Amino acid sequence: MLTRSRGFLLPLSAAVVAAVMAVPTAGAADAPAPDPAGTTAAEVPAGRTEPAPRTEPAAQAEPAPQAVPLPEADVSHHGHVALRDDRLAVRFRTANRGPADIAASTVRLRFSEPPAARQRLPEGCLWGGASVVLCATGELRSGGRARWTALDLRLAGRPAEVVVRVDTVWNGGVRDTDPRNDAHTVLAPSTGDAYAF
Repeated sequence: MLTRSRGFLLPLSAAVVAAVMAVPTAGAADAPAPDPAGTTAAEVPAGRTEPAPRTEPAAQAEPAPQAVPLPEADVSHHGHVALRDDRLAVRFRTANRGPADIAASTVRLRFSEPPAARQRLPEGCLWGGASVVLCATGELRSGGRARWTALDLRLAGRPAEVVVRVDTVWNGGVRDTDPRNDAHTVLAPSTGDAYAF
């Protein structure tokens, strides 16, 4: 590009044009850069700081519920089994040695030889399978009177012996302090004698 000045043509080089273009305008160099939040330092009054961003209060965790200890009791079953020919007699008592009372409990009796079909059970007992009988004992007070259960069953055959297993399947939801005395296995030969447990 050429221009006339006082009768002379002065060449303006590209370098001069670039230098003029690079000079900032007044006040442009002093402008503060915007912060990430979109405000500038010029927008905050002198002597004051920008307030911290608001945060929601942390939720307080609820305390974990404490486990309630189970009451303790000691259920026990003791009795005898006798077999003669096809007749099986089972007699036992259920007691509670405490310290807590038991509202109800259920005893299970399992037989190695199946009883004959269509025979009645005493009140409080029912069939739990072909060779299983369940009997309710009712309330058992700590140190109170024992509950007696008596079964007289006819077997499907005439075995030389029978195995009877006795245990507790429900004890009122208490923790049994000695479960060994309420689970028994008795072998009774066909002699008519009473075999204790």
